[in-house]
Amino acid sequence: MPRKGGGASMGFAHGSRCGHQPRGNQASSAGTAWPAWEPTRREVLAAAVLAGAAASAGGARADAAVPAAVVRNRVYTVSRRNTVTSTTYPRAEFRGLWTASVANIDWPSRTGLSAAAQRAELRSILDLARSRQLNAVLLQVRPTADRMWRSTVGEPWSRYLTGTQGRDPGYDPLAYAVSEAHKRGLALHAWINPFRVAMDTNLNALVSSHPARKHPAWSFAYGGRRYYNPGLPAVRNFIRSVVVDLVRNYDVDGIHFDDYFYPYPVAGQAIPDAAAYAAHKGAFTSVAGWRRNNIDVFIRDTRAALKAAKPRVAFGISPFGIWRNSSSSSLGSATSGLESYSALYADSRKWVREGWVDYITPQLYWHQGYPVADYNVLVDWWARQVAGTAVKLYTGEAAYKAGDPSPAAWRDPHELRDHLTKARGVPAVRGHCFYNTTAFRANRLNAIGILAARHYARPALPVPFPRLNAGRPATPVIKSAVREGAGVRLTWTSGTAGEDPTLIAIWRWESTGSVVPHIQSTATHLRAVLRRTSGTQSWLDTGATPGRTCWYMIQSVSRTGIDSANATCIFIRA
Repeated sequence: MPRKGGGASMGFAHGSRCGHQPRGNQASSAGTAWPAWEPTRREVLAAAVLAGAAASAGGARADAAVPAAVVRNRVYTVSRRNTVTSTTYPRAEFRGLWTASVANIDWPSRTGLSAAAQRAELRSILDLARSRQLNAVLLQVRPTADRMWRSTVGEPWSRYLTGTQGRDPGYDPLAYAVSEAHKRGLALHAWINPFRVAMDTNLNALVSSHPARKHPAWSFAYGGRRYYNPGLPAVRNFIRSVVVDLVRNYDVDGIHFDDYFYPYPVAGQAIPDAAAYAAHKGAFTSVAGWRRNNIDVFIRDTRAALKAAKPRVAFGISPFGIWRNSSSSSLGSATSGLESYSALYADSRKWVREGWVDYITPQLYWHQGYPVADYNVLVDWWARQVAGTAVKLYTGEAAYKAGDPSPAAWRDPHELRDHLTKARGVPAVRGHCFYNTTAFRANRLNAIGILAARHYARPALPVPFPRLNAGRPATPVIKSAVREGAGVRLTWTSGTAGEDPTLIAIWRWESTGSVVPHIQSTATHLRAVLRRTSGTQSWLDTGATPGRTCWYMIQSVSRTGIDSANATCIFIRA
């Protein structure tokens, strides 16, 4: 994560963050046979005009180009899908927000707040994400080898909650965050800093029950901080046990590691791990190679343990944005900044190529055209790395830099907007994540507002993860759509056959009703993404124009982003 201090010339990140359905088997009304009919010339011409208008608009056609016997207020089940895509309104996209707890950067805003105040701040953050059409929050719950959830593994409560390490905050922050995020249809990823023990070097300042106090040889001091030694198998095993404990007991959607593996280098200082190297080097003759292997083994084995405990939980990492420069490796990027491969011993490219992560979110915290580390160059480089793999690529975006006086690029309120324009134009990029919450809320130069107006005017479904062995959830069935006061009340039922439905996606668009629509392939008409909470639910749509005819369509989505095989739709007069 971004660090305070210099290093611009070396490419450091700055800041502080430790269609139609033919009659028959492809579409049917709810328990009703298709009536016999032949389209009139007027109907055929009307359909052609509609199709031409949709094509000229440049968007995905909501309706298929062949007329059908549409009956108002009848529920139809459809299975055929549109294939047109949209870079303006993508159907599925990861939109995340990093919320840092270390040093009270984002949450809680300060130590010692009451449990009620802490919960209120969490709700405010989740409401912020929802209001900007984001769909995930990455909450830092283990900032310095401490925790923000109830656990018996041995690590203490975080001092960033109460001001005193080990003091119970009076509630379970992670359980509350998961519950409130899910109420809002947001995914909650538990963000963990794996190896940082403390923001200072004083081992004795840790609570006496801290594992690092009980095992003094497990950690070392470096650069004014204390870190667990990744070279010790006992340390790697312990941190894995922390991750497994968390996923077994909490309904998190993902486990997320940041960029701190071996510490960022400090001039004139050497990492004090000679004894560990001597004891555990095996056949390695290079300490650098040994250190990289330690991290590789940790990433590989953590993913295996995580999947054994709860297979549906996604595992992601946000490494430093540069793997290697082309001057160091022919596989590297056309950059000249610090390399995570050699400086942090983090072979992030290998993790992608080996499939040890489900998603990768490189911290691309530089502006477009920056000679040392050009954002555009790095987006293209990372896209090539995920090619041929099942790993999803999301870009890490520096919301905290918007409005900075230097370099001048960050004084342009359109810089972040243009980042997403670039990323959306690269098919391998499946989303974005913003650091940090405080800056995202502050919205300096209205940079976030400009970005959201251009790119987040519609909600998006979560990115699907087929490799997490998820089946399709049951198709929700529309029961009614009726005018209620200032809106239209849409009611549906959702079964539990197959994968458990987690979200309900609702589309609505005005139409003459000349054709039965395909399942939507874009978010052009997506109006809401709601958490599935019970067998029967409803939603009041206050955006439908009274007296106009329109389609409503709904699908269900699993926790891994897999949608139902079919959708149901209804044609009404609002």
